[in-house]
Amino acid sequence: MAKLKVVGPDPSAAVPLAEVAVRLHPADNVAIVKNSLLPGRVLTRDTGDGPGGQIVVRQLVPSAHKIAIQPIAVGSPVRRYGQYIGQARVAIQVGEHVHSHNVELGAPGQDYVFGVDAKKVSPVAVGEQRTFLGYKREDGWVGTRNQIAVISTVNCSAHTCLEIAHHFTPERLAAYPRVDGVSAFTFQGSCAMRVGGPTYTVLQRTLAGIARHPNVAGAIIVGLGCETSQAADLVRTYDLAGEGRRAPRILSIQDVGGIRPAVEAGIAAVEELLPEANAARRTVQPLSELVLALQCGGSDGWSGVTANPLLGLVADEVVRQGGTAVLGETPEIYGAEHLLVRRATNTAVGQELLALVRWWEQHAERLGTEIDNNPTFGNKAGGLTTIYEKALGATAKSGQSPLMAVYRYAEPVTADGFVFMDTPGYDPVSVTGQVAGGCNLVAFTTGRGSVFGFKPAPSIKIATHSGLYERMAGDMDFDAGRALSGESMERLASELLDLVVAVASGHATKSEAQGVGEAEFSPWHLGETI
Repeated sequence: MAKLKVVGPDPSAAVPLAEVAVRLHPADNVAIVKNSLLPGRVLTRDTGDGPGGQIVVRQLVPSAHKIAIQPIAVGSPVRRYGQYIGQARVAIQVGEHVHSHNVELGAPGQDYVFGVDAKKVSPVAVGEQRTFLGYKREDGWVGTRNQIAVISTVNCSAHTCLEIAHHFTPERLAAYPRVDGVSAFTFQGSCAMRVGGPTYTVLQRTLAGIARHPNVAGAIIVGLGCETSQAADLVRTYDLAGEGRRAPRILSIQDVGGIRPAVEAGIAAVEELLPEANAARRTVQPLSELVLALQCGGSDGWSGVTANPLLGLVADEVVRQGGTAVLGETPEIYGAEHLLVRRATNTAVGQELLALVRWWEQHAERLGTEIDNNPTFGNKAGGLTTIYEKALGATAKSGQSPLMAVYRYAEPVTADGFVFMDTPGYDPVSVTGQVAGGCNLVAFTTGRGSVFGFKPAPSIKIATHSGLYERMAGDMDFDAGRALSGESMERLASELLDLVVAVASGHATKSEAQGVGEAEFSPWHLGETI
C-alpha cells in the first residue's frame, strides 16, 4: 500500500519572523508567536528584529507564547512592550520558548515620575458628538438598562430574594415591555463582622451603589432582621430615600413571619414598582453620560496586543466625548503602575495610586501569598508568564488619557475622564465594585473565553483572537483578533465604539441573551469573619 503523502509547507523552509510572530517594541528580546512553531522551523529576520541571520526554533512554542529573538543571559531582563516582564533564571538561547520554566519575577526597579504623560484631551468638535438612547433618571444619572433590583442584606435572605425575583418570568413581565427584568443581588456573609469595620463599610457601600444605580428603576431590600448589616442603616447612611427617586422598600423576614410571607410581600412590592418602571422612556443622551467599566478576564498572550489596546482606543474616545472610563483590578496593574502615574493629572493622584499598590503588597504578605500568583492556570497556558507581563497588557485597556482620580472600592465615581478604582483582580468582585460605583456598561476582554455577564450593567465580550471568537460565537460580542490579520486598529475601534453605543441604547449582548449576570454579583469581602 502506498504511503499517504502529506501536502503542506516544508517545515525546514525559512520564513520571515514577521509572518509568524509579533515583536511589539524595538527593545524587546522576545516575539509573540502567531501560530504554534515546531522545533527546527527556521525564521529569518531583518536588522530591525535584532542581529541579522536566522532563528532556529529549538522546541515547541505554542501560539500566543514568546520566543527568544536574542540571547538572554542569566539574571538579565526579559522585555516585552519595551518593558521589563521578568528576568532569565537560566541562560536563554535564541529560538527558545520563553516562559515560566526559564523566567522568574525579579525586580524591575521602577522609576516613578508623576504627570509627565498627562496630555490634555482635545475636546470633541461640533458635529462629532456621539449619542445613545438612555434612561435619564430624576437624580441626573443616565441608565443603559431599566431593571428592578431585589437586594439582600445578608446571606440568610438570599433564597427569599431569589424567589421574589424569579417569580417575574418573561411571561409575567410581558405587560411591561420597557422593564428589562427583575434581578436578585445576593451574596454570602454580612454577619459576624464589626459595625463600621472595613468589611461592613465595603458591603454597605456596594449595596447602596446597586440600589441607586442608574440602570435600576426601583429596588426592594430584604433582610432576615437580626443581621449586622441592617437595611435601615443602609438607607439612612447612604441617603437612599433622598436621591430624587423612590426610596427602597424594606422587608424583614422575621418581622413579616417567615420566608413565605416575605416572598409574597416582596412580589407585591415589585408589582407596585413595575408600572412606574415601565413608564420610563429612552431618550437621546450624550455619550458623556456613559460610565464604562474596563475589564479583562481569562487573558492570554494576545490580550495586550489586540483586545486591550483596542479597548484603550475606545476608552480614549469615550473620554474625548466627555464620558468616563474606569480601570480596576489593582493587583493586575502591578508592574505597570509606573506608566499610570506618568499620566496622573497631579502628584497627589499618582501617589494615591501608588499607596494602593503598596497596600496590596502588604495585604498579600499578610495572607502568606504573592501578587505574582495572580496569573491563573489559564493565563499561563495562554502565554502570560509573570504578573508584570499580565499587568502591562491589562493596563493597555486604559488608553492614553490622563488619570483624573482614584476611587475606593464601590465608591461613587463622579469625575469625568479616565479614573482608577481599587478592586481585587477577580473579575466578579472587581466588576461588582465598578458597577456599584456607577458604571452603566462593561467592556470585557478575554483571550481564554470568559463567559462573564453582569446585572444590571450589560457586558460586551471582546475576544483577543479570531479562533476564540469563532469557537465561542454564542458568547463573544466582538472579534479583536482581526487586527492580527491586518485590519487597522482605528477601523476596529470605530466598529467597537459603534457596538458600545448600540448596547448602551438597548442592543442585547451575548451574555444578556443567555440570561447571564445574576450570579456574578460578588461584593469584596476583606476577610473579617468573627
